[in-house]
Amino acid sequence: MKRPTLLDKTEIPGSDRVLKLYQSKDDFSIVLSGGGELMSTRKHASEDALGTLPCQMLVSADAAAVLIGGLGMGFTLAAVLNATGPDSRVTVAELVPDVIEWNKGPLGNYSKHPLKDERTEVYQGDVSDLLRDPGQLYDVIALDVDNGPEALSSNGNDWIYSSEGVYCARESLKPGGVLAYWSATPDRVFAKRLKNCGMKVTEKSVYAHGSKGNKHTIWLARV
Repeated sequence: MKRPTLLDKTEIPGSDRVLKLYQSKDDFSIVLSGGGELMSTRKHASEDALGTLPCQMLVSADAAAVLIGGLGMGFTLAAVLNATGPDSRVTVAELVPDVIEWNKGPLGNYSKHPLKDERTEVYQGDVSDLLRDPGQLYDVIALDVDNGPEALSSNGNDWIYSSEGVYCARESLKPGGVLAYWSATPDRVFAKRLKNCGMKVTEKSVYAHGSKGNKHTIWLARV
């Protein structure tokens, strides 16, 4: 079997880690140096669910304001666009500039190029900057900036999962809004932290691909 081809690599701002983009015969993958595969175009069901599930909880998603933390391979963004109406506004924050460029290229074919949707706005930077902005409120905030509450790719992501970060995200929600977090594994401590921040929490276990194999965790929280 032919080994995957390394197409590009880039440093993660604020970290000594490197992201590498590989292409195989039928798919792409993004690998973290020293940490293995982070995501692939073959396995994205849980990323789809991160975008779809919180939007389904809204009374109306026709004109939803959504913030996504982490572009990844664009599947969560595509799912949000599919789950909301023509008047929605979706801001996706991505820390790594090259990840945005990768999605504009052939990688974007797999998610049907959601960056080209006129409802999409890209913020190149840390999603925490937007969460700290008291002037912006959202119906849905979906966060997938790392492998989970134990930050893997960047130590700066720790704030997102801290009590301060959760509370800040909560305060960035409109009434009836939903806060969603993706994680590679369950985490009882983080689930309790969400509840301690005054959130009602539902935990979903979603297959990464198909109906067997690894499952990922999604927390859906609202006031």
